[in-house]
Amino acid sequence: MSEKRDYYEVLGVDRNADEAAIKKAYRQLAKKYHPDMNPGDENAKKKFEEATEAYAVLSDPQKRAKYDQFGMAAFDETAGGGSGFDYTNMDDINDMFGDIFGDLFGGAFRNRSRSSNGPVQGENLYSSVRISFMDAVKGCEKEVSIVQKTECPTCHGTGARPGTTPVVCPKCQGRGQIVYTQQSFFGTVQNVQTCPDCRGTGKIIREKCPDCYGTGYKSAKKIISVSIPAGIDNGQSIRLRGEGNPGKNGGARGDLLIEVSVSADPYFARQGMDLYCTEDISFAQAALGDDVKIHTVDGDMLYTVKAGTQPGTRVRLKGKGVPSVRNSASRGDQYVTLNVRVPTRMSAEAKELLRQFDENTGRTLGADIPQEKEPEEEKLKTEGSRPKKKKGFMDKLKENIKDSFEDKE
Repeated sequence: MSEKRDYYEVLGVDRNADEAAIKKAYRQLAKKYHPDMNPGDENAKKKFEEATEAYAVLSDPQKRAKYDQFGMAAFDETAGGGSGFDYTNMDDINDMFGDIFGDLFGGAFRNRSRSSNGPVQGENLYSSVRISFMDAVKGCEKEVSIVQKTECPTCHGTGARPGTTPVVCPKCQGRGQIVYTQQSFFGTVQNVQTCPDCRGTGKIIREKCPDCYGTGYKSAKKIISVSIPAGIDNGQSIRLRGEGNPGKNGGARGDLLIEVSVSADPYFARQGMDLYCTEDISFAQAALGDDVKIHTVDGDMLYTVKAGTQPGTRVRLKGKGVPSVRNSASRGDQYVTLNVRVPTRMSAEAKELLRQFDENTGRTLGADIPQEKEPEEEKLKTEGSRPKKKKGFMDKLKENIKDSFEDKE
C-alpha cells in the first residue's frame, strides 16, 4: 500500500481543530482541486481525492477517534485496526458540493431538492410615479397604471380547452422533476433536473385554451390607487403586496413595487428629514432687529431677528422639517440662512441719511488715506527747476521786433 499523508496535514488543520474548521478547510480544497474546475489535471484530481478521503474520516467522530488512536492502520484491513475505509454516508459531502458548485453545474451535486411543482409565488411588477415636493412632505393619494396577468375567464386558469383537463406528465409521473443517479469515485450522486416535458408543472396540456394559449392567464390593464406616506424621499419605493402577477401551482401573487420620484422645490432643499432655505432681510432689520416672515412647509411664521445679525447667519426652526415615513410624529428641522439684502437703487435723501449714519458709526466711507497735496513752495521750486524750453523761430522774430522798437524810442 502506498504511503498516505496525514489527514490533518492534507486539510491543513491542527489536530485539535473543531468540526467547523475541518469543514471550512475541506470546502476551500474541494473548490480549488475539483476535477470539473481543473479538467485534465491529474495532480488536481489526486489532491481532490486525497482531501475528500481526509474529510470523510475527520468529519465523522467515530472514524476520527479510530484514526487518532491507530492512524492509517485503522482503515487498513490487513492491519486489524478496523474494517477498512469506505465512502458510505457521504450525504454531507454531496450537500456541500451542492452549495459550492450548484450555481455552476445546475445542482448536479445535490442529492435532495425541493419539488419544482410545489407552490411558487408570482412575479413582482414594477411601476413609477412622480409627485411634487409638498406631496412628498404631506403625503398624498396617486393612481398608477399597470399591466397585470389575470385568470383566463375561458379556462379558469387551467390552460386547457373547455371540456378538457390537463393530464399527469408520464415522464415525471407528476413530480415535475427527473432524478438521475450515477456513481462517482466518492459515492452515489443524484442529479435532479426539471422535467423537460411538463417544465416542472407535473401536468401536460393536450388541448390548449384558444384564448390564453395554454398559459391560464391573460394580460389586462389595471388602475391601482396608491397611498404615498408623508415624508417619502426621492428614489424610495412603495411595496403593494399581492398586486403582482399570479403564482404557479397555487402560489400567492407577487408584489407591486412603485418607485417614487420627487420634483425639486425652488425654495426648499432637503437632506434626510431636514430642510434648508435662504431668507432675505433688509440692512435695517439685520442692524435693529425685527420680526420677519419665514416660509415653512406648514405655512408662513414670524421669526424674531436679533439686532446686529450678521449676513449668512443660520437659524434653526425645530420640528419644521420632514416627518419620518415610519413615525409621522417624528420630524426633522428647518435651517434658514439669513441673507442681508443690499439695495441697488436709493434716492438722494436716502444716500445722504446713509452718509450721516456712516459718520455716526465709524466713518467707513472714504476710510482709505488720501494722497497728500504738494505744498505751494515745493511746487514753485519744482517749477523753477524745470529746464527752459528752447526758443523757436517765431520767438526770436518777436524779440528782434521788440528790440527794434525800443531802440527807436
